[in-house]
Amino acid sequence: QVQLVESGGGLVQAGGSLRLSCAASGSTFSINNMGWYRQAPGKQRELVATIRSDGSTGYTDSVKGRFTISRDNAKNTVYLQMNSLKPEDTFVYYCNADVTRRFGGPTYRYWGQGTQVTVSS
Repeated sequence: QVQLVESGGGLVQAGGSLRLSCAASGSTFSINNMGWYRQAPGKQRELVATIRSDGSTGYTDSVKGRFTISRDNAKNTVYLQMNSLKPEDTFVYYCNADVTRRFGGPTYRYWGQGTQVTVSS
């Protein structure tokens, strides 16, 4: 079994910063892509940022220059540093990881439980 546990959400004023963390535990032979999504009530989940195992990253346009995704492969952890936060960044944020549990085995996508980020104006 693989679990992703998120932390770091909360309430912050516009212009402030938050750092989200997501740690994977369990039987993880290798972790390939990791990423962050966000979702508003009644809306589809949207991609925020991704990071490959080689460290290459991608961002949705609305967060470029403000958010930074990073990972610590030794800790099986992905981070999202969020700066210059805006009220429109208010969402539940979810992490995911594409995990291979054994050598030569299939890769599955796992999700964290979500963490609320609220930005007040």
